[in-house]
Amino acid sequence: MNKIEIIKILKNCEAIKFGNFILTSGTSSNYYIDIKKASTDPNVLKKITQEISKFSKNYDLIAGMELGAVPLIVALSLETGIPYVIIRKTKKAHGTSKQIEGSNVKDKKILIIEDVTTSGGSVIETIKILKQQKAILDKVIVIVDRESGAKKKIEDLNIEFIPLLSISEIINNN
Repeated sequence: MNKIEIIKILKNCEAIKFGNFILTSGTSSNYYIDIKKASTDPNVLKKITQEISKFSKNYDLIAGMELGAVPLIVALSLETGIPYVIIRKTKKAHGTSKQIEGSNVKDKKILIIEDVTTSGGSVIETIKILKQQKAILDKVIVIVDRESGAKKKIEDLNIEFIPLLSISEIINNN
């Protein structure tokens, strides 16, 4: 599937919206990328997962932070047979007090998945948590990069950053 086809399926499921939006960072934007609209549609999720799976060879685990990445990593796990772990935003204060749900990540090569990146804060936090547990990290796949600094910050950590789409590609093909 090429980038134009990915843009088309995201538009068709209304994951790409134009208007006035306040982002998590508090900044305003005239567009919004709602990957949850895509990841809750099984046909769209399957197509996106098939595209991501091209980058998943030779990994022990797939990882993503709650909430946006969870459907993506579950679908990718089902597509590839690679187990996944879910990174919690905050450590549980009860039960086992885990911040990583799933297998032990120590010495495991892990592919990180994210739905949308802006500044990269969630991905950088995911990287930090996994590195603290001695995971082996070399690549992040994101569905849409808003081109607001995530790429540089992640690459500065010596981790390859691969967006399926950038916001400029979406806007230029609107």
